[in-house]
Amino acid sequence: MENELKQLIISSLDLEDLNVEDIDSQEALFNEGLGLDSIDALELGLAIRKKYDVRIDAEKDDVVKIFASVSSLAVFIESEQAKKS
Repeated sequence: MENELKQLIISSLDLEDLNVEDIDSQEALFNEGLGLDSIDALELGLAIRKKYDVRIDAEKDDVVKIFASVSSLAVFIESEQAKKS
């Protein structure tokens, strides 16, 4: 799941200069980490909704934790998918 998410980040945000191996699963996605911004978060949220049928509500209090790293995104997506099964 984490490698899939890394590939989704690279393709949906046009980060052609990065490979899956370049992204640390625990690294911060925003600011000092991968350096994504709020526009990237919106685009990534849409890509996640299309690919995994999981909606990330920007109004939720834990949205910062969900988008903290690839690892935290993977945990959230898997837990949301499990609720639907």
